[in-house]
Amino acid sequence: MLNGLIYLLFFVPITGFFSMLAMIGGLIDSKGGFAHRCALGWSRVGLMMARVRLRVSGTELVPAGGPVIFMGNHQGNFDILVLSRAIPRRFSWLAKEELFRIPLFGAAMRRAGYIPVDRSDGRKALRSLNAAAQRIMSGTSVVIFPEGTRTADGSLLPFKKGGFILAERAGVPIVPFTINGSMGVNPRNTVRLVRGAEISVRFGALIPTSGDGALKGQPLMDQVRDAIQAGLEA
Repeated sequence: MLNGLIYLLFFVPITGFFSMLAMIGGLIDSKGGFAHRCALGWSRVGLMMARVRLRVSGTELVPAGGPVIFMGNHQGNFDILVLSRAIPRRFSWLAKEELFRIPLFGAAMRRAGYIPVDRSDGRKALRSLNAAAQRIMSGTSVVIFPEGTRTADGSLLPFKKGGFILAERAGVPIVPFTINGSMGVNPRNTVRLVRGAEISVRFGALIPTSGDGALKGQPLMDQVRDAIQAGLEA
C-alpha cells in the first residue's frame, strides 16, 4: 500500500500539470493534436514511475487510416496508461460524462477530443450515442471497454450493448484488444501497487460491422468477446 500512496503523491500533481499544459496548448491547436501528445507524455511518465514494462503485439493488424473502434477488456487502473502508449495511432476515449466535470482533467479531455456519454437515463444515453456515432463517422477513432467497469478476478464481465450499438450505427470496424497483467499491478478499489511488473497488450484481427458477412447484435458481441477472450493468459 505504501508504494501506491507514494505513487499517487507524485502522479496526481503530474496529471494536473499535463492537464493544464493540454488546456493551454489547446488554445493554439484547436484540433486536439497537442492535447493528444500531452496524453502520450502523461502516460509515459506514469508508466516509468511504476517501472511498468509494456509488451505490445499485433500492431500490424491495426489499420493506419480510417476510423475504427478499439474494444477490449478492462483489468485495472493502468489500462488507460498502457493503451495510450500501445495504440499506434491517434484516438479518442469514449468516457462517462462525470469525468468531464473534474477540474482541469475534464477540460483537458475535451481539448483532446474525447467523447462524453451521459448514462443518467435512457434518452440522454441515446442522444450521446448518436452524437458519438457522428463523430466517429467523421473520422474519429475511439476506445471502448464493453464490460463497463474493471474486473475483480481477471475474467471477462458481461458486455454492455451500448458500444456495439454505436459500432453498428457508425458502421466502422472493431479492433479487439486484450490486456494482461494490469490487474496484478494495481487492481480495482485499492491503492496497492506492484512496481516493475509487465503489462501486455495484444491486438486482434479487424471485425467488420457493415457490409457482406458482418454480424449484428448478439452475434457481433459474441464474436468480439471470443476475440478478446482468445488473448487472455491463464
